[in-house]
Amino acid sequence: MVDVRFTVLDLIDIDLKEHNSLNLHCIGGRKGLTREIRTPELNRPMGALIGFYEDFAFHRVQIFGKGETAYLRQMESKGELHSIREIFNRHIPCCIFTHNMQPPREFLQIAEEVQCPILQTDLETADFSARLMRILAEIFAPRKTIHGVLVEVFGLGILLLGDSGVGKSETALELIHRGHRLVADDVVDIHCVNGNILMGMGANKIIGHHMEVRGLGIINITHMFGVRAIRYRKEIQLVVALGTWDALKSYDRLGFEEQTMEILGVNIPMLDIPVKPGRNIPIIIETAAMNERLKSMGYNAAKEFSKNILKWMESDTARSVYFGHDEII
Repeated sequence: MVDVRFTVLDLIDIDLKEHNSLNLHCIGGRKGLTREIRTPELNRPMGALIGFYEDFAFHRVQIFGKGETAYLRQMESKGELHSIREIFNRHIPCCIFTHNMQPPREFLQIAEEVQCPILQTDLETADFSARLMRILAEIFAPRKTIHGVLVEVFGLGILLLGDSGVGKSETALELIHRGHRLVADDVVDIHCVNGNILMGMGANKIIGHHMEVRGLGIINITHMFGVRAIRYRKEIQLVVALGTWDALKSYDRLGFEEQTMEILGVNIPMLDIPVKPGRNIPIIIETAAMNERLKSMGYNAAKEFSKNILKWMESDTARSVYFGHDEII
């Protein structure tokens, strides 16, 4: 697990494009831009503005929409600044005004006194809140780093695990040759979104799509195979554990045993695939990906096979085959 230190300045500087952009800029309280944001939740402070502080979520980012801004102007015209000072005394992370609305002059003066950042965006309140909650949820999501390889096979995110030297990178390289995509090699940064989705990416964006192949060295997948061969992030939907073939170990041959691996509290389907000369692991992984997609659509080949066997055993054909043989004396 990784502790996150995320400041208001980090929020302004975060590089987001198009439909994810927050369009934020600071209009006051610049000395407080190093204040930390400690939770992904937001708050509309109308209750605090009217003097109700019982459940005031002061530790959250404060969002001022049209209603809050109109009330602030009314307070300014009446000279009622007590509620504003009380809000700032709670050491809130920052205030954000949507619709490009400008806060009253007294509000900005108090913010400068207590060094609380005041931000502004041209987005509508609902749209901005949805974007910010989505971004903060990802930033504060539980994280861990795993040694492995993450690939996308037929649209399915597959995490390859195994001891060093078992052939994870070589398997991924063959899958890339077959038209699939690499997300991360060697080190995979995983974070849990919404409590039930695991997103994986390279721990380092600069070197994330380089691959180490023993006997060959470091290769650049992007330059060698083009941008079609890479992805920057992908949901992990299947774990494949590669291990050296052990003749004494009992492997699942029919697929009735459904194994899972827990990562950050989320159980992901897992396959234990033995590696030995003569086994084409990339093709097995491709087949596993297609089989997993069939399962997600409600079809389980192992269960269907078992059901058909039972039907056959109960049928007249099976009975006639069984009773039709003469006893051998």
